Amino acid sequence: MASMNISLPDPMRDYVQDRIDRGHYASASDYVRDLIRRDRGGIEDEQRWLRELDGSIAASLIEMDAGGGTDLDVVCDAVLADLKAMDGRARS
Repeated sequence: MASMNISLPDPMRDYVQDRIDRGHYASASDYVRDLIRRDRGGIEDEQRWLRELDGSIAASLIEMDAGGGTDLDVVCDAVLADLKAMDGRARS
């Protein structure tokens, strides 16, 4: 296993030591390894989310090209009309 030296400001070093003292980690190395695993997991989750979003957008574009879906202007106009009607009833 390779080693790496890092420098931390005193408050960060104290925080890591506190996590070790409280039994959350066996060593500073364990702490850093956990941070790296979490960072990797976060990046993988983000990449998966972006792939799913791209797929969803592509499917929506295909649906819209086939004549499906609802025009956003129509939906917004209906919502605004409903809000105006609710406001009119509230003022009565």
